[in-house]
Amino acid sequence: MRNYKNLAATALLLIATSVSSFAQQKKSTALTPLDYVDPNIGGSGIVLQPTRPLVHLPNSILRVFPMKQDQLDDQISFFPLTVVSHRTEYAFSFLPIKGKQDDGFWGKKFTIASEKTTPYYYQAEDEDNGMVVEFTASTKSGFFNIDFKDKSNNYLRIGLNGNAGNVQQQSKRVITGFEEITGLKTYFYAEADQDISSLKYQNDADKKRMLASFDNQQVKFKYAISYISIDQAKANLGIEIPAWDFNAVKEKAKSIWNKKLSQIEVKGGTTAQKRTFYTSLYRTYERMVDINEYGQYYSAYDHQVHKSDQPFFVDNWIWDMYIADEPLHTILDPKQEVQKINSYITMYKQSGWMPTFALATGDWPAMTGNHAASWMADAWAKGLRFDVKTAYEGLKKNSLEGTLLPWRNGPATAIDSFYNTHGYLYSTHPEERGSKDGVDMDKWWEGRGNEGVSITLEWSICDWAIAQLATPAGYAKDKPLFLKRAGWYANVYNQKEGFVWPKDKEGNWIYPYNTKLLGREYVTENNSYTYNWTPKHDLTGLFEKMGGRQKAEAKLDQLFREDLSLPKFLFWLNQPDASGLVGQFVMGNEPSYHIPYLYNYMGAPWKTQKRIRMLIDTWYPDNVFGIPGDEDGGGTTAFVVLSMMGFFPVTPGVPVYNIGSPSFNEATIKLSSGKSFTINAVNNSKTNVYIQKATLNGKPLDKPWFTHSELLKGGVLTLQMGPRPNKTWGSKIYNAPPSAINVDPEKYE
Repeated sequence: MRNYKNLAATALLLIATSVSSFAQQKKSTALTPLDYVDPNIGGSGIVLQPTRPLVHLPNSILRVFPMKQDQLDDQISFFPLTVVSHRTEYAFSFLPIKGKQDDGFWGKKFTIASEKTTPYYYQAEDEDNGMVVEFTASTKSGFFNIDFKDKSNNYLRIGLNGNAGNVQQQSKRVITGFEEITGLKTYFYAEADQDISSLKYQNDADKKRMLASFDNQQVKFKYAISYISIDQAKANLGIEIPAWDFNAVKEKAKSIWNKKLSQIEVKGGTTAQKRTFYTSLYRTYERMVDINEYGQYYSAYDHQVHKSDQPFFVDNWIWDMYIADEPLHTILDPKQEVQKINSYITMYKQSGWMPTFALATGDWPAMTGNHAASWMADAWAKGLRFDVKTAYEGLKKNSLEGTLLPWRNGPATAIDSFYNTHGYLYSTHPEERGSKDGVDMDKWWEGRGNEGVSITLEWSICDWAIAQLATPAGYAKDKPLFLKRAGWYANVYNQKEGFVWPKDKEGNWIYPYNTKLLGREYVTENNSYTYNWTPKHDLTGLFEKMGGRQKAEAKLDQLFREDLSLPKFLFWLNQPDASGLVGQFVMGNEPSYHIPYLYNYMGAPWKTQKRIRMLIDTWYPDNVFGIPGDEDGGGTTAFVVLSMMGFFPVTPGVPVYNIGSPSFNEATIKLSSGKSFTINAVNNSKTNVYIQKATLNGKPLDKPWFTHSELLKGGVLTLQMGPRPNKTWGSKIYNAPPSAINVDPEKYE
């Protein structure tokens, strides 16, 4: 009997040990947020630009990817040593190549047999010879590790990316270079861990491309970039990657990304949804980038090198970013958000104008509006503090003294003076293209018109935002002026037609006008179906012009159901940015992102819940087609992150969030204060997309929104989900989110 007892005890011990071992193994192999990131998602643009598998650290200068047509392409042309401006400008080219030199060697590509992409590490194997290239990054420096597989015919092809400059060998193991990109000189300093056995230029006279030969199987190549000098690049490298330990740099980068992405923890949902979510979150850290180089930075806004211990952030397309990306990071990292805004204010002081698109190369006056105002007013309303007086003065100058016209910088033109006098930017009839009021309109955008409808609508939003900053800046007397200008959007709303509409210089509506098919003659990247919903600062007034909330709701329903009136490929000839179509709704372009949430303002929150879940599930799968339009360095993916968590901001400057329909059972944001805010979706599933009831910190919540201050206090928003809509939850009109010209944002702090 004793033997049986001993045997039984032994068996129980073995079982317990096995269970414990399995639990430990499961714990050690648990997936981190970083494990869900797949930089290939969205890598084949459906209509427009693909995403790129960028290797970089969050908000850092150095950004690298394999230059291919897209992620379906199996050949690498080169690796840029850094991205200077998202999707548009790249500095230098680098490619390991192998083989006997011939006439085509300077154009030889790397054919991919396999590759691995992560935010912190890239690896690819060459199909022809088995060569393996690896890359990892620090903030201003990068590290390539190449295994050529043998010691013969091994080269590094290093050169410029088509601009002025040169590359030169400084010693047996050191190569340097500079390249001028839109007036900005970018420098690099590089070291190899093996001697260069021979060197050859494609053209000895200009020294723009070189072949560095190595008689070694393994070659490591580390480098740093600078916007100041080659010596500064050398110093950057010495600080960041002083040794030759590739794995140490890689593991440090991995740790940084894991910490950053772990600030939001999601539970439930599918693996595919987590891949979409965390890849989207990774994308939102591509911009802005801090170009301070250990105590100094070069500014293209006054062409000077400045001593500073503060970050200097550049590369922000604010037209794209103010909607979701900057609000997301206002939650995640308010201190850094203030540093970004401070950078804009510094650029204003250096250049005399508040930037439009604040690139490293200087201000790029792309797109429409003065949306630095939208961003700053929103940040101020959410408690962020900066030099509001100087910021206000710059924003006011842009609005009253600068040009409103797209793709232009500088003082107001005669057309702008018309806007300031009449309250709308007049449009021209098709036969009137050309020079008008001293401005050559044919050069604005491929010979098209002046986008007057969009400009009037978007500047109305921006002027409302400026009005909110007037009092804290010490200019309370200005507020009535900017509130008046905020109402000018109504001047391009044709109530008879029920659409925003171009108006000529005499105040007449322009006919014929097709609300679906015309391109950028009158609107920016979309049509009137999208721009109908632009005045998010005065939805109360907008709905009144549409005939009341019920008629506005019916119009919004029709947006998602309206046909294109012709085949898609013909529609896209005029509206290439109108991708991710659901009826006339455009999922692939930023001006649409707030639109599904507008049902919350109409007494029909259940329709927001229905639309958001359908749009996310349909247009953001976890594959190479997983982005319906241009991603714009966080402009689109921030919408995904916020919407999958279950909420979204609509009116910049009013510190509240609209509730949608979460993709996960639970999403927790770890706030910088040490507190946490959790969205708990009980009984959530693919079919249970509708909110039945809600509580905030245990108290009943019967409105489809909450405030930023409630989020900052921490706590739990609990949503009971079900398969059929509860059409009464949040439906009372007095429970709608605030949006009107006379709204006081301070009431919601």
